[in-house]
Formats: sequence, structure tokens, C-alpha cells
Amino acid sequence: MISPDRFLADLERLRHFGAAGVGKGVVRPAYTAPDVEARDWLAARMTEAGLAPRFDAMGNLFGLADGPSLLLGSHSDSQPTGGWLDGALGVIAALEVARASREAGGPAISVVSFEDEEGRFGVTTGSAVWSGGLSLAEADVLTDHDGVSLAQARAILGDRVGPDIDPAQFTGFVEMHIEQGPTLDTVGEQIGVVTEIVGIRDRVITLTGQQNHAGTTPMALRRDAFQGLAAFNARLNERFRNVVTPQTVWTIGHVSVGPNASSIVPGEVRFSMQWRDGDPDRLGRMEEIIESTVQEIASEMGLTVAFGPLLGLEPVKMDADLRARLEQAADMIAPGAWRTMPSGALHDATNLSRLMPVAMLFVPSIGGISHAFEEDTDEQDLVAGLRVLAHAAGVDQALT
Repeated sequence: MISPDRFLADLERLRHFGAAGVGKGVVRPAYTAPDVEARDWLAARMTEAGLAPRFDAMGNLFGLADGPSLLLGSHSDSQPTGGWLDGALGVIAALEVARASREAGGPAISVVSFEDEEGRFGVTTGSAVWSGGLSLAEADVLTDHDGVSLAQARAILGDRVGPDIDPAQFTGFVEMHIEQGPTLDTVGEQIGVVTEIVGIRDRVITLTGQQNHAGTTPMALRRDAFQGLAAFNARLNERFRNVVTPQTVWTIGHVSVGPNASSIVPGEVRFSMQWRDGDPDRLGRMEEIIESTVQEIASEMGLTVAFGPLLGLEPVKMDADLRARLEQAADMIAPGAWRTMPSGALHDATNLSRLMPVAMLFVPSIGGISHAFEEDTDEQDLVAGLRVLAHAAGVDQALT
């Protein structure tokens, strides 16, 4: 039988690895000491639950049941300043369902905590490598915003790394997650059964001009890289107007200005450009508009432009059978208080869809807040999500 108290206690214990800031904030980026300490603790809990813990080369941590099994989980790394539930909820819920099923003699359930889902080095990097969407050699040369390579960062794993984990032993993957948006909280519902996950594109763009004296260089003679970024942003929004839908989103989220001094005309700007949509054709059209617009701005302002590698994932529909099992469970456990809905956020389930059937369920995010110290969910909603996951996984004791 699942134990809500044990589940909530484990969730609270995981929060203490990297606990920071006010409320329930967490600072646990991939390949940092708190991240690895959390994984070691999870490995010990997996052992106690009767699972065999295994790390792969990326630091993905699996808790393996004997024989073919359903895989449950998510990730346990955080944003540079994040919340206590993003990813962690799915891992701890998976652990509780696997433990309860083993105690009751139920179906075999394995657990996973993927590494670098939050994208310190790319886009859901750990599951991308495990699923074959990215080779380890390709991943190793990726760098974070401080110039640290993934190969350098994952050295922290030391002798934890073991053989590759064969995906053929898993019959499917179900990921429980907070919504990270306002829909469920606004309407007062407990469960969202995901219909599809949007696609994403992400790349770094660099504009280079001429660094010069801020007091003596006339405006008309400047090749100001930051002004190039400002002009690009304004023009891009206008050009997207007749292409995007209300559900389409795009973000310039990280900007590095060189040399970043108050009395110097910026000679270089390096910025991230990310866009998301459920239509792969629209994602491609947006890519064309981004490239042509930034090249046009660079030409007009005497700048040069360099594009980093284009990273991303395609939109993915959830498996019909697994989704139906989640819907049936939601109707039993939260009657009249659940809905089907798309996911605007990216998840490891996207990568795993290359290998096996996948499905997802959401619980509410209070105020729609995530990727922030204020991230939280009511305990009743957390437990309702756990019960839905358990029932969909075939652990019928969840209903008692």
C-alpha cells in the first residue's frame, strides 16, 4: 500500500540537498555537489526499496526492478535558483510507487532520475544521451554559461559510473510533474493528463561589433553589439506577428555583454534564443525568421553574426494506452477535478518517446509559479497525483 506520509517525508528530505533562499527554494544544478549528494541519497533509498541502483556515464540514476518493468521518474537537478518540486516530485513519487508495489507483490516498477534535465549544458541532456538523440562525445563538448564543458563537469561522478542501461527492459515510461503553469490552480482542479508535449528549439547567437570609448565615439559611428540585440528583439516580435499562435512562446533568456563596462561601447553580445510550439512546421518557419532578421540587423549596423548549434526536440504525443490508464485513474481519484491538457514545458518524456511508449500527468502549481523559490503545491494535490500514478501503474492498493 502506498504511504503518503513516507512519500511526503522523502520529498522533504530531498529538498534539503541544496536548500536555499526563502520558503522551499533549491539550488541543485547538474553536476554540482548538492546534485551528486542527492543522487547518492536516492541510490541508498532505491536499495532500501529493493531496487538495484545504477549510474550511467551521464549520471542518470536508475533503480532497477528484476525483469521487464514499467519505468517511472523524472529528474532531480534544479535550475540555478529553483523550486523543490520541479522534477523531484516525479522521482520521489516513482520511488514510493515502486516500493509499495514491491511490498504488495505487485507489478515490477523501475525508477529513474535523469541528469541535467534543466539544461545547464543543453536541452534535457541526460535523457537525450541515454535515448540516443545525442552521443556522449557530442554532449561532452557542450559548455555552460561559464565555459565549463560537460566532460569537465561530469568528472564529479568519479567511480559511480557503470555500464549503459538497456532500455529494452522497460515497457513504457510515465512521468509525474508539477504543471509549471496556472491552468489547474486557476480552475481548482487536481490532475492534468497530458495530451502532448510541445517542441522546442534553442540556440546561442553572437553579435560582434567594435568595442570603443563610450564618451568619445559618436553615435553615428558606433558598431554597438548591444544596440544590435535591442533592434533584433523589437523587429523579431513584429515579424512573428502573423506566424505564431497564442500558445507559441519565444524567449531571449540569457545575455552576456562584452566587456560589460559602463564606459565602453559593447563590442560583443552573446544571447540565448529559445522558441516553443506544438507544430514542427511553425518551429521551422520561426527559425527562418530568426536567422534572416538577425542577419539583416547585423548588415544594417556593421556587425557580424555567429550561430551556435541548433538544439531542440520535436513535439510528441502521449501514448494512447498509457494516457487512457491515467485518465481512468484520474476519474476514480479526482472525479470532476481533472482535465486533459498539453504541456508547454519540456520534459524527459520527449526523449524517451524514441524508445518506448510515454505518458505524463500534472498536479497544480500554486499561482502557476515554477523555476523559482516560491514554487509549491498543496499536499492534498501531491498525494492525489501519487495515487493516480500508482493506480495507472497497476498498483491498485493506491485506492485504499
